[in-house]
Amino acid sequence: MIQCKRAYSPADVNDGYRVLVDRLWPRNCRKEQLPLDEWLRDVAPSNELRRALKHSEIGFETFRARYQQELAARPEHWWKLLERARTGTLTLIYSAKDEQHNNAQVLAQWLEDELDRGGSPSSPVCYAGDLN
Repeated sequence: MIQCKRAYSPADVNDGYRVLVDRLWPRNCRKEQLPLDEWLRDVAPSNELRRALKHSEIGFETFRARYQQELAARPEHWWKLLERARTGTLTLIYSAKDEQHNNAQVLAQWLEDELDRGGSPSSPVCYAGDLN
């Protein structure tokens, strides 16, 4: 199971494996106050893409499509999360204020789609045609 949770929300015993999926550490959040199993900066959107969304240079659907392209190009950054989701609860931690339109939600859907596909790991070349 994959779920998303804001970094500012209290941790829960049902969160399972907690992974911060933001490139930047959450503001006003001390490291010892945020229980995490892992911080995966590289699975987060690129700085350019993150800034474009933050500054309203692109809409969320454009952000989603571009972030999916980034994910497709770098499966080594997210592949190990699939096993966590298959065997237990995976909680993607993010700091965005918008709980519906953020990178963790896009990543969660991406991972769910990958779990539905099943099969063996694919190379970035395999994903290139899926996003066009």
